[in-house]
Amino acid sequence: MSQLIFVVEDDGDISRLVCHHLQRSGYRVRAFFTTTDVIREGEKAQPSLFLLDIMLPGGDGLDLCRRIRESPTLSKAGVVFLTARTGEQDRILGLELGGDDYITKPFSPHELVARVKAVLRRFEPALTSYVTRVGAIEIDSAAMTLSVAGRVVPTTATEFRLLDYLARHPGRAFSRDQLLEAVWRDAQFVTVRSVDVYVRRLREKLEPDPENPTYLKTVRGIGYRFETARSNGVTAREGQETSNELS
Repeated sequence: MSQLIFVVEDDGDISRLVCHHLQRSGYRVRAFFTTTDVIREGEKAQPSLFLLDIMLPGGDGLDLCRRIRESPTLSKAGVVFLTARTGEQDRILGLELGGDDYITKPFSPHELVARVKAVLRRFEPALTSYVTRVGAIEIDSAAMTLSVAGRVVPTTATEFRLLDYLARHPGRAFSRDQLLEAVWRDAQFVTVRSVDVYVRRLREKLEPDPENPTYLKTVRGIGYRFETARSNGVTAREGQETSNELS
């Protein structure tokens, strides 16, 4: 069955245009004109991605994104903002609330579909399966799960890809530009400042003290590295290779 996308957009013409092009690309689509029923219907239908306008009747897309991330059944879904707001602060706020991409109006329908596909590719499982165990944390590439002290901690697909990439290259320092290329690639709204936002979100989820990180270290003048001083190493699942790069 094709993936389901919820389009939350109060402009009827834009909503019809977006839905038309997504359906032509093979996706199932449901359109909403307010935020009222989105969470309830989403928890029943389990969409793969939400495409959200920010300025909406009955609430706004930023608050809706926050509620999506707080929902145990929806927290891993992709979120793409589609909005006339072009300021950097709006983009950063969208990221801090858990957005995966940010498309400004006016937009090309073909670009929109390409960006949706790029976000959904982050949900594809790794070609090889392995578990990284470092101190109290465990990163399972096949299940795309992060566990801290035996408890599964929700992450977005983008957060997981960033953490997994750093953890598979322990001790190596990456610049923000290198991380952009490896994890986001064609997400045009992402800037080096955006990388800092994602690192901060990850630290809040896995570090005992986010202000004095144990795992996600800042390398002054360069970027970030994953620290393995307490590491038990990378454990491959039986019958699988141990190395893999993001494709």
